[in-house]
Amino acid sequence: MAAPCRRMASRSLLQFLSCFSKTAVGNAGFRQFSSTSVCRATLLTQSVTERARSPWTLMAAVCLQRLPVISADCTPIEQQFRQMMRQMELEKSLLSDHELRLLEDAERMSRKQADDYDSDEEDDRGDQEIVLAQDLEDSWEQKMKSFQPTPRVTDDADKDVTSLERCLADSLFLLAEQQVGGEKLWLLPQTRWQEGETLRQTAERALASLPAGLKATFLGNAPCGVYKYKLPKAARTESTVGTKVFFFKAVLSDSGPPAAPSAPLLWAKKSELQRYLKAAYMAKVERFILGL
Repeated sequence: MAAPCRRMASRSLLQFLSCFSKTAVGNAGFRQFSSTSVCRATLLTQSVTERARSPWTLMAAVCLQRLPVISADCTPIEQQFRQMMRQMELEKSLLSDHELRLLEDAERMSRKQADDYDSDEEDDRGDQEIVLAQDLEDSWEQKMKSFQPTPRVTDDADKDVTSLERCLADSLFLLAEQQVGGEKLWLLPQTRWQEGETLRQTAERALASLPAGLKATFLGNAPCGVYKYKLPKAARTESTVGTKVFFFKAVLSDSGPPAAPSAPLLWAKKSELQRYLKAAYMAKVERFILGL
C-alpha cells in the first residue's frame, strides 16, 4: 500500500515542477496576481489619481477664541436673585469668629462700665497686647481706602480692535487680513494644505505663521465647519475650480509679546464679525461660534 502512494506523490511533484518550468520559460518576467490583489491595486491607483486631479484647492483655517477675562455685568433679574441669596444666607448663617469677638468685646466693655470686671482676666494674658475687634476693623478700612481696583472697562483698549485687552467681559475672535485673488479680505487665519500633513496640522501652521506669536489649545482633530467657493468663470481651469476651507476651533492659551500696531490682525466680538466678514463666509462661521 505504501508503494503506490509513494509513486503518486512523486508523480504529482514531477508534474508540478514541469508545469512551473514551462511557465517560467514561456513567460519570462511575468508574475501572476490574484483577482483580489489586482482589484485592490486598481482602487488604490484610482484614489491617488482622483486626489491628484481634484479641482478643489484645500485650505485649513483656525477659529481662535480668547475667553472672557472678567465676569460680565449682571442683568436686573440676576441682581435680584443675588440679593435674595445674600439675604437668605444672612438669615440662616452662623456668627463668624470676628462677630463672636465683637460680642465678647462689647460684653467686656459693658462689664467695665458696670464695675463688674475682674482685672485678673487681663493679668492672665501677661504682656500680650489686647487688640479689640474694632481696632481690626479700623485697620482693614484704612487698607481698603488705599486699594485701587483695576478698571473693568478701559475706553482706549475697547476702541483699539488690535488690542487683546479690549472687551474683557466678552469672547474675542482673531481675524487676519489676507490676499484672496486681487483683493484683501478679513478672514479667519488660514493657509493652503500641503501633501503629507493633516488638516489640523495645516491649521496649526496657519496660526504659527502669524506675527503675534500666539499659542492655543486646539479642540479636537476634526473640523467644525467648511466653506466652499468657486472661482470666477474667467479664472477657472480644468485643474482648479475653487477652494474648500476647513475650520478648526482653538482657545487662546498664551498671548506672547504684543503684536506690532501695523500687523494685519484684529480681535472682534461675535456681534462685530459681520462688519469684517462677507455674508456668505459669515453664514458658515456663525454656525460654530459661541458668544460665551
